[in-house]
Amino acid sequence: MHYPPEGPSYITPTYHQTLQPVAAPVVTNQNTLSNTVVIGQTGDTGNDFLVIPMDKMQSRDWTSGICSCLNDFAGCILTFVCPAIMMCRLANRLDECAFLMYCTPGGAMALRTKLRTMGGIKGSICGDCVMTCCCCICCTMCQMSRELDKMSL
Repeated sequence: MHYPPEGPSYITPTYHQTLQPVAAPVVTNQNTLSNTVVIGQTGDTGNDFLVIPMDKMQSRDWTSGICSCLNDFAGCILTFVCPAIMMCRLANRLDECAFLMYCTPGGAMALRTKLRTMGGIKGSICGDCVMTCCCCICCTMCQMSRELDKMSL
């Protein structure tokens, strides 16, 4: 079996072209293929590549403050006793490599930015950098854990 399948089953849109329904092959098990229709729509911005309009991206604040560590006492104790375990847990809950913090410079900032973007939380990458580098990293991790709890992740 050749992958991707040969033939006109894939469309590469140009900048001004809207996406049309396309039958994309989906492997349901090792021996059979089925077709699934994938539909792309232009957002309110008219930009085919922007999934969420910019004005809708950041719509809320964090559900708890940076110094609200005692709202989750067990998470607070875990974070202050062994922050490496908490960072690995946060990375796993965000579907990232558990060792992101230790393998990538700025790993904690990247996790915070991903969480903030996923949750539609107001802020900026600069703010995420300040919170992870200049403030108490343990308090920042506790806040991220509480936010993931609220988001049921």
